[in-house]
Amino acid sequence: MRNRGLGSWPYRRARMSPGRVAIVHSGQVTYAELAVRVTRLAHRLRAAGVGPGDRVAYLGPNHPSFVEAMFAAHVLGAIFVPVNFRLTTPEVEHVLTDSEPSALVCAPQWADVARPVFSGVVVAVDSGYEQWLAEGSAASSEPIDEAVEPDDAALILYTSGTTGRPKGAVLTHANLIWNTCNLLVGMDITSAERTLVSAPLFHVGALAQTLLPTFIKGGTAVITSSWDVDQVYDLVERERITYTFGVATMYADLAASPRWGTADLSSLRHLLCGGAAVPDSLIRAYQERGLTFCQGYGLTETAPGATFLEAGESVRKIGSAGVPVFFGEVRVVREDGVEAGTDEPGEVVVRGPNVTPGYWRDPAATSAAFLPDGWFRTGDVGRFDGDGHLRVVDRLKDMFISGGENVYPAEVEGALLAHPDVVEAAVVGVPDARWGEVGRAFVRYAAGGGPSPEELREFLLARLAKYKVPVHVDVVRRLPRTGSGKVRKAELRQLPLP
Repeated sequence: MRNRGLGSWPYRRARMSPGRVAIVHSGQVTYAELAVRVTRLAHRLRAAGVGPGDRVAYLGPNHPSFVEAMFAAHVLGAIFVPVNFRLTTPEVEHVLTDSEPSALVCAPQWADVARPVFSGVVVAVDSGYEQWLAEGSAASSEPIDEAVEPDDAALILYTSGTTGRPKGAVLTHANLIWNTCNLLVGMDITSAERTLVSAPLFHVGALAQTLLPTFIKGGTAVITSSWDVDQVYDLVERERITYTFGVATMYADLAASPRWGTADLSSLRHLLCGGAAVPDSLIRAYQERGLTFCQGYGLTETAPGATFLEAGESVRKIGSAGVPVFFGEVRVVREDGVEAGTDEPGEVVVRGPNVTPGYWRDPAATSAAFLPDGWFRTGDVGRFDGDGHLRVVDRLKDMFISGGENVYPAEVEGALLAHPDVVEAAVVGVPDARWGEVGRAFVRYAAGGGPSPEELREFLLARLAKYKVPVHVDVVRRLPRTGSGKVRKAELRQLPLP
């Protein structure tokens, strides 16, 4: 095959295991059937003008059409752009404007959101989708073998920056293939895997840590369109789920359910968690239930695995992010770039074939993200213990993680300052029992006063995804600042909640 990227995977998998079930959603799709559907969609997209290097975006919840659209884009040598469906219309517009996709595949409820802000081809996965796929030419089932190299771009995943403007992290086919290899080395994933994909696929965690490893092994991905605790328990029992990935909030929800103590969880072999630090108490709750709870550390830019804690170490090294992945390197460095000593905190930097080549059309951000010798700067503070296990202890940036979602205070502060009564604003992350962290905003109003905290939150909900809107709002007379005028956010974080 000339296609050496992910676009060849449906054909290779169908050749090896055509009758195995690839996806379970509202029904079942075998690998042979999936390859045909991917091919038909690729032909339709190519007829609409999509070619190598073009972008194909997807907007909507988890659905088999996400998988079809991703692989169809990769069959054509195009770049797939999963859009966070939790974003508001202005935020979606920015992603589409920046990535300039030629086509957008979307769930029907997002079609009306997309069309006013997008001039390309919109494919709504509605009642007419199946007919649209079937209306192709007589050759629409013929496999396509476009030349694609491993170092060609495969994905653009948008992650907000400290300036508040989301930037697109580019991941190549090689980045994703090497990450898949790293996961298969660290976990005993088999062809018998029945993987629950309930975390959103627009996140690299669900996409690269569950879907792709399951696909390459010929296992079955059980895809849910939303997160529902009772549905998860039902699926684990009915589908005999063996593997899943989630963020700490999702696992906390399961442990808090009345079904926690009595549900049949005997099929579960792998529980992988990422996206944010996990409380030791939650890890112990799963261990006491007889479940192996594994953690890792990484970022969108590392595809995402940078370190991994293997199952055999999950008890002895509870709370650790593990050791560097097999095909990858991780260091902790001081401000001067010199490697930190054992248990000495410093910035975590990563190098390896899983690391992004940079940000989409943003050379300045790309340059700033790498040290002169090529190591990627994570912006996180960590330390290695005497056994070489990494513990992430703080962040250099002000970003915090709420329910597995990155929240950047600069973006929220910009939205707050858009209110005519707000003259100053600062946002920090504060601990929260359910979400890990939530936003706390400190605002100063003009002399005439301003809205109530509830009214201010309603103002933000029209401009930001819900998870970005601060849970706590404090109206203050002044913000503590340094001599150079910077807000003392460390001081704000220490203030007790009312």
